[in-house]
Amino acid sequence: MEALKSGTDVFFVLMGAILVLSMHGGFAFLEAGTVRHKNQVNALVKILVDFAISVLAYFLIGYSIAYGVHFYVGAEELKGAAKPFEASGFTLVKFFFYATFAAAVPAIVSGGIAERARFLPQCIATALIVGIFYPISEGIVWN
Repeated sequence: MEALKSGTDVFFVLMGAILVLSMHGGFAFLEAGTVRHKNQVNALVKILVDFAISVLAYFLIGYSIAYGVHFYVGAEELKGAAKPFEASGFTLVKFFFYATFAAAVPAIVSGGIAERARFLPQCIATALIVGIFYPISEGIVWN
């Protein structure tokens, strides 16, 4: 019964993370609607690159700053073989949930500076926001 309960909890968090992930489609369409026709493809690609950089920066730097946990361990420990609740993969689902929220921050910023910023500086700003600034405030508030 306990396995069913923990599996249901993990499924609920996973569905929430998928809903947050789907927000990125809305951010992309909103940004594509606010730029000129000739820049719509650029705006969509920029949102995708922002998401990729965000997840990478959060994986490598941000999550360890916010929660003091890193992913440079074995797969058995990551999937939670040591703890009963973790056996359902809660650690990885929790990371996915937090990473989708962290990736939403530069997507919102990207919509505000559409057609006003160059691509490379925005990518650097995305990495800094998600890798350093957001995790510091996240760790202070939610840790």
